[in-house]
Amino acid sequence: MRFRAPHEREAEERAWQVVRAAYAEREPVAWPRKHLRPLVAAAVVGAIVAAALSPPGRSVVHSLREAVGVEQAKPGLFSLPTRGELLVTSREGLWLVHPDGSKRLLGRYRDAAFSPHGLFIAATRANQLVALDPKGGVRWTLARPAPRLPAWTGSRVDTRIAYVSGGQLRIVAGDGSGDRAVARASVVAPAWRPGTRALAYADGRSAVVYDTDTGAVLIRTPPLPEPVRKVAWSTDGKRLLVFSPHRTNVYEGSRVVQGDDPSDATFDNDAAFIGRTRDVAAIRQAGIGSNVFRLRGGPGGQFFSGTGVLRQLAWSPDGRWLLVTWPTANQWVFVRTKPRRIVGVSRITQQFGRAATIQGWCCAG
Repeated sequence: MRFRAPHEREAEERAWQVVRAAYAEREPVAWPRKHLRPLVAAAVVGAIVAAALSPPGRSVVHSLREAVGVEQAKPGLFSLPTRGELLVTSREGLWLVHPDGSKRLLGRYRDAAFSPHGLFIAATRANQLVALDPKGGVRWTLARPAPRLPAWTGSRVDTRIAYVSGGQLRIVAGDGSGDRAVARASVVAPAWRPGTRALAYADGRSAVVYDTDTGAVLIRTPPLPEPVRKVAWSTDGKRLLVFSPHRTNVYEGSRVVQGDDPSDATFDNDAAFIGRTRDVAAIRQAGIGSNVFRLRGGPGGQFFSGTGVLRQLAWSPDGRWLLVTWPTANQWVFVRTKPRRIVGVSRITQQFGRAATIQGWCCAG
């Protein structure tokens, strides 16, 4: 049984009453967002320090950890809820997870991506881009300064890998030949437009769509208020998602067809197209909680919510299951929308190592 100091519960209750009263009596002030962010960051740091220094504070944090998480979550990832394989990176390295839950540590790699049809894997480490087979065997390597975030596209016989190195977007053939720099780019994963040789990438606060055959810039989006953090295509290649924590736009050609602008008190941790549709889901962080919701709202507008931080979204290859990573609870949550079902998996750090990140979920067949 855990030891409780005398009057510990009373101290927790008093602390909560003070915080709740202060929040209720606050005077709303319309400050610019740039003033709010440093104050929020300072408040978070202050709360962490207080929790670390005071016994009641430590008890509150312990209670929070006990409270979050899906009840009756499985103690391990015994299987995936549908077909396909997961790529996961952590401080331990790169893992390949099979549908039956078995997994293989492929090596000390930082970023990774599946090839078309999941036959091979592109990964990065130190100053190398590496092509691997599913058993971790190295097929070829390419020496480049600090390569990051590979993206692989093409057919079984003609493939290309895009990646970022030294502030440049580079493209190399799937056999490791013909590597070349094509543009200046931010350290954001590029995204191939399905069925084409067009590539979307981030350039500071804008997203760019580039034709890798002709060298033409097809689209350059107007700048967002902050740097682009993610670009992604819908599965039919019709729409482009351009994500940043305080502004997300969805483009059809050069026209914005959907947008999301969180309030000053909130921000988004991730966004992704919903399965095989053209709609978008996002993770909204608000106070001590997060929720995953459909940007358009309407029926089925909320997928999942929880205390603490929900970090990442990944849809299964068949588009039926959503994987939500939940670092606060040390869990992953698989959500099926129709019919609704939630499957929680605990002890993610113990299975994969710290800072486990989903790199890809492929392939349905």
